[in-house]
Amino acid sequence: MSITLSTALASLITNKRRVSALKSLGVTTVGEALTYFPFRVTDPVRLQTLRQAQIGQQMAFVATVRDVRVVPGRMLRVIATVDDVDFARTHNMPGGTAQLTFFGGRKNYIDWVSMRLKSSPILVVSGVPSEYMGQLQFTHPDFLTVAPPEFAAANQQHMGAKLKYDADSIDEAVLRVTRPRPVYHASSRISSEHIHETILNLLWMMGARTSASQAALVPPSTSSIAVQPEEGIAAGGMIAQPEDTAAGNPENSAAVGTLAQAIPDILPESVRAVKNLMHRAEAFLAIHDPDSRGRFNEAIATLRYEEAFISQVSLLKARSHAHKSAAHSCPLGDATANTAANTAEGGRDVHNLRDQFISALPFALTAGQRQVIDDIAADLSRDWPMQRLLQGEVGSGKTVVALAAMLQAVGAGYQAVLVAPTQVLAEQHAETIGRMVAGLKPEVPVTLLTGGMKLAARRKALAAAASGEPGIIVATHAAFSKTFQAPHLALVVIDEQHRFGVEQRESLNAKTDDGTTPHLLVMTATPIPRTAAMTWFGDLDISWLTELPGGRKPIRTVVVNEADAPTMVRMLQHIRARVDAGERAYIVCPRIDEDNDADAAAGKRKQSDAESIGIDNPYETYDDNGEAEARPPLHSVEEIAGRLQKLPQFAGIQFATLTGRDKDDVKTQVMADFAAGKTPILVSTTVIEVGVDVKQASCIVIFDADRYGLSQLHQLRGRVGRGGTSSWAFLISRAESGSIAEQRLEVIHNSLDGAEIAQADLEFRGAGDVLGDAQSGGKSSLKLLRVVKDADMIADARARAERVLVADPELTNEVQLAGAVLDFTRGNETFLTSN
Repeated sequence: MSITLSTALASLITNKRRVSALKSLGVTTVGEALTYFPFRVTDPVRLQTLRQAQIGQQMAFVATVRDVRVVPGRMLRVIATVDDVDFARTHNMPGGTAQLTFFGGRKNYIDWVSMRLKSSPILVVSGVPSEYMGQLQFTHPDFLTVAPPEFAAANQQHMGAKLKYDADSIDEAVLRVTRPRPVYHASSRISSEHIHETILNLLWMMGARTSASQAALVPPSTSSIAVQPEEGIAAGGMIAQPEDTAAGNPENSAAVGTLAQAIPDILPESVRAVKNLMHRAEAFLAIHDPDSRGRFNEAIATLRYEEAFISQVSLLKARSHAHKSAAHSCPLGDATANTAANTAEGGRDVHNLRDQFISALPFALTAGQRQVIDDIAADLSRDWPMQRLLQGEVGSGKTVVALAAMLQAVGAGYQAVLVAPTQVLAEQHAETIGRMVAGLKPEVPVTLLTGGMKLAARRKALAAAASGEPGIIVATHAAFSKTFQAPHLALVVIDEQHRFGVEQRESLNAKTDDGTTPHLLVMTATPIPRTAAMTWFGDLDISWLTELPGGRKPIRTVVVNEADAPTMVRMLQHIRARVDAGERAYIVCPRIDEDNDADAAAGKRKQSDAESIGIDNPYETYDDNGEAEARPPLHSVEEIAGRLQKLPQFAGIQFATLTGRDKDDVKTQVMADFAAGKTPILVSTTVIEVGVDVKQASCIVIFDADRYGLSQLHQLRGRVGRGGTSSWAFLISRAESGSIAEQRLEVIHNSLDGAEIAQADLEFRGAGDVLGDAQSGGKSSLKLLRVVKDADMIADARARAERVLVADPELTNEVQLAGAVLDFTRGNETFLTSN
């Protein structure tokens, strides 16, 4: 069968357990397997004699087989006695002896190992020596069989069957056994060795014939499993045939030439040549089958540049496409009849409407706010769509800027939509905006549309939007539904852009009935470093609001070790004192309810709760086999609420809980009771991360803080201190002393600067975790690019991408690049929702 990068592994691997284990790692196709990159490569194995062996330290040696015997028992064993007399003589050293021991519960495995050991008197062995009953022993070592020099391996017959040797010469076998080995992030279900074995065989099946015998490099105990009828890989098995084995470097031109037919290059030849990069097929071979660290690093650099180039071409094409679209012009000043609705009302004075609002504000705009409002005004006056990202700290005045823009659109006779990620936030926006525009002339209608509204109210809101009358519509995800129509929609404002994907945002383009594209303003309080913003939002113009409102006191941040009982008690007493003073407290947990699942008990992440999906372990550590080390299970709202209510510190205090599972009307009531002080302590998930504005809230406790990203912690911390009172954030951690997790928490402990925190978060975690899968693409191909460290590379890729697009705007001469750009775009349109 023809194998491509999109071929499903299930159609190639007959071992269903392995297919399932790989799927749990997000690997379901050949392409996903090849881009499941190792996180490190081992050091080259030292070639030594047996007399130089050091217990517990890996080594390689050339051995002569003296005896092979099978030991019966409940657990069958194969014991081969070997010596290295001939090899040691060439190094002017005395020879030694050792035993190679293999355990197995199945006779067909034992027979297979025994047959391999007997097939050749010469082996090249790699393993870790130990001592057993005074004898040097290697348990389940890697080994390659070497063809005797007097035989022609391809033609020699033995007992009616071909002899199958792993290498044609000792030098070839030594080269392959001692070379670096890639190590992959693994799991309890599949080891790094099994992942490596699978990828090598996929490369062989796709045409990398010269590296086929690499299958023999995996431990025989694992290789043997693959050749069993129920667990092998279809179309050829795991053991290299003699005709598939060739001496020399597996990354030679012949191998790459064959493999390149299945893995064509993506980068334009002109770019690859001037940057001196590998062919894509060559890079995959050098990563998964490296003959040196230098070669491995060169291959990683090649694919990293490829990712940078594809992303920049995609962003440039998106920007170019937007500029070719038509949009409603919403100029300041003289407003002519832009729409039928506008004509019916005799025109609106945009200047008076927007500036009425600004002049009526009870405070003066900051210089930053005024500059951004002016920039947006210029964008809205054009006849092609604005695409602007507005980033600002919590409380920096983004809502005021957005409302000024919406009033400019409404004043021109059009509709504006503000999309919020939650019903609670949408209701707050609608109430705030309604209050702020109440005195404007002419009157500006504000319509609320959410999925949780009663049917009659929802129909009324949909009818108001469908009428095309100028006004502001505040909506949740309901704005993306097919029933929502706004025929005179000129401006879309999206709050907390990382909660919505490109696909959702672009669905609003279809809401107009005149073929125009709405202007787009996306806002976020999630701090994003400028380098990251320039990379990931290169299709948008970017504005920053850096000035914070006056009167806000710094939030005191305290990191508390959960095992420190006295400090935990003092914290709880402090919260009780603040509640008694009429203030409020948030308690945040990463999970909704308790889970007795075995995986949870082992510290594995469970994704049954919407909120737990956002929790990651950016500092996650792995053992030498690439398997994630277990951590304690995450705390839940159910667990913590139950524990705290039983404590004497909170006697007489009413608690409330809030999670993404709660119905919208329940969320609204819970927040109302919390704001009113009826339930002054709210135990919740991260559903309160954005938009919740309770000015009396002065304390927030975040359990499992070491498991959050820094930017998310900064967002959560911003829920308190909004009323001018002193405020505290307590970060409860179970991180070990000196760990990366502890270092990360020190960053947020010592800083209130969102940009500084975001930069540190990016360096600790990488772009994907900071920006969310909606932008980094859980399904996209970006796995190696580092936004901070590779800033110069990204800039170079962008400049070269611009030149390629100038010469070939539609990429008609770069078919593979065009396909990669399309895949990238689709991958990054995968959206995240807030519930």
